[in-house]
Amino acid sequence: MIGSLYAAAGEDNVRVTAAVTGAEDFSYFAQEVPGLYYFVGGKPKPQEGKEQKAAPHHTPDFFIDESGMITGVKALSHLTLDYMDKN
Repeated sequence: MIGSLYAAAGEDNVRVTAAVTGAEDFSYFAQEVPGLYYFVGGKPKPQEGKEQKAAPHHTPDFFIDESGMITGVKALSHLTLDYMDKN
């Protein structure tokens, strides 16, 4: 499905990394139904003159730049339609 993600976000914006699943049971679901994980960036954009660092989850300073949601929806749409087209 990498081609779908390239089409949605641009090849320069897609990075393939080793799996990070934490305590998820995803592998059990994926044995029955094809699936994949993908992350959508939400780090706040840098403000002029200073670097913006992402605050940890579950803290009062945590903030998501919601403009990344557009890319996330676009990626999910591409993944869904491409999968349906091929299957």
